[in-house]
Amino acid sequence: MGRPATRPTKLKDGFYIEIRNKGSKSGVKLYSGTKLQMHRAIKMYERSKEVIILGESVDGKFVDKEPKLHVVE
Repeated sequence: MGRPATRPTKLKDGFYIEIRNKGSKSGVKLYSGTKLQMHRAIKMYERSKEVIILGESVDGKFVDKEPKLHVVE
């Protein structure tokens, strides 16, 4: 099995959202190549999960420093 990774993984350039169960503190990051794909993923999960929009990643860093909680309209 070997040693566990010590270095954090590098993020691909694109858009990221985080999906959590309601009331949970940790979640799963989902990658989308385009903004349209990100909005489709948000629509798919917004009813049953908490969706946090992390924003666009360029060179492994997020352009928006503050993530936003998505609210169902």
